[in-house]
Amino acid sequence: MPASTNFAENDALVPFDFDPRTRVVYGPGTADRLGELARETGGTRVLVVSDEGIARAGHVDRAVQKLAEVGIESAVFTDVQPNPTTEDVDRGLAAARKHGIDFLVAVGGGSSMDCAKGINFLLTNGGQMRDYWGVGKATKPMLPLIAIPTTAGTGSEAQSFAIIADATTHVKMACGDKRAACRVAILDPELTLSMPPGVTAATGIDAISHALESYVTTRRNPVSQLFARRAWRLLAQGFPLVVTDGKAGAPPIAADHKSLLAARGAMLLGAHLAGAAIENSMLGATHALANPLTAHYGITHGFAVGLMLPHVIRFNSPSVGALYGSLAGDARICAADDPRAGELLADLIAGMVGHSGLPTNLAQCGVKRGMLPQLAEDAAKQWTGTFNPRPVDESSLLSLYEAAFDAAA
Repeated sequence: MPASTNFAENDALVPFDFDPRTRVVYGPGTADRLGELARETGGTRVLVVSDEGIARAGHVDRAVQKLAEVGIESAVFTDVQPNPTTEDVDRGLAAARKHGIDFLVAVGGGSSMDCAKGINFLLTNGGQMRDYWGVGKATKPMLPLIAIPTTAGTGSEAQSFAIIADATTHVKMACGDKRAACRVAILDPELTLSMPPGVTAATGIDAISHALESYVTTRRNPVSQLFARRAWRLLAQGFPLVVTDGKAGAPPIAADHKSLLAARGAMLLGAHLAGAAIENSMLGATHALANPLTAHYGITHGFAVGLMLPHVIRFNSPSVGALYGSLAGDARICAADDPRAGELLADLIAGMVGHSGLPTNLAQCGVKRGMLPQLAEDAAKQWTGTFNPRPVDESSLLSLYEAAFDAAA
C-alpha cells in the first residue's frame, strides 16, 4: 500500500532557514553555573545588566558571586527602567566603557536583556540605537552575552532583537541582528518563584501572546510552529496555577515545593520556546496594537497585549480558523475541527486575563475614546502588523481598539 502524501499543510514543502545561535541551559539551580559558563565562553571583565528590583531580590549579588568564584571581575549596571529607552542604553554604555568590559550578563526580565543587547550594539559597532532599527545593521562582531531571565514572559533570551524606545518620540525600535543573539540562556525556574502575582500575570500573558501570534503569522514555518505549539501547551497548563500563587486568600497552587517549581518551570520554558518561535516567524497585530498603548499611556506591555489579544484572535479567525482549532484542541476547550474554535480560544484568553486580575478593557487603563484614531494611526506603522495572517490597516486597527474599549470589565 503506498504511503500517504497528505501531509498537514504540506509541511514537507515549506522552506525555512533555522539558524540557532543560543545554547540553552535549563533546570532548577542552573543559575549557579553562571561562572563556569561565562569562563567557557571567554569572559574576563563582565558588565552585569539588571534593574533595582532584581537587585533587591538578591539575584544580581548571586550572579556577581558566581562570577567571582571563577576569577571573573564584574561591574554592575542596574539603572534599567521598564520598557528601556535610548537613555537607559546610553547610561549602560557609559558604564561598559568605564570598566573596559569584554562580556555581558543580563539578569532580569525583557527590559534588562534588551538593554544589554542595546549596550552591545553601541559598544561594538558605535553610533546610536536608531542606526540599528531594522534587521542586520551591525557590521562588526559583538561581545558574548549570557541571559538569565527571572520572569517567564518576553523570551528575549531566545531572540536576536533588542526592543528599545526612542527617549524623545517614545517610538519602540526593533533592532535585530544575529550577532546580538545571546551566547547562552540560563533558565532556572527557582529564580521565578519570587515574582509577585501581578508580574506573573503580566509576563505570563505576554508569553501566551507570543505563542499564539507566532503560530499563525504569515512568516510561520514548521520550526516556528513546533516551538509555538509546545510553548502554548506548557503555558496554558501552567498559567492558571502560577497566577494564583501568592495571592491573598488564595489556596496554595501545589501541595509541595517540587510541584510549584514544576509549574514555574513550565512557564519559564514555555516563554523561552515562544521567544524562539518569534525569532523564526515574527509577531502580528496584537503587538502592533499594544505598542502605542505603552507609548501614549505607559500601560505595561503584558497588560496591553492581554487587552488586545482576544479581539485579534476573533478578527483573524476567518483566515486561520484551522490553526486556532489546533490550539483550542490542545487546550481541550473544543475539538480541533470545531468551527467555533477561534471564538472559544478568544474567550479562553479573555477569561485568563480577567481571572489573573489584569484589566479587560481600555477604559480601565485610562484610555480616552477620542484617542483611538491616533492609536490606530500609530499601530498601522508598527512592523509586526505586516505579519498578521489577516491584513490590517488603520481602519481595521481602529475597529479592534473600539472592541477593546467596549469590552466588559
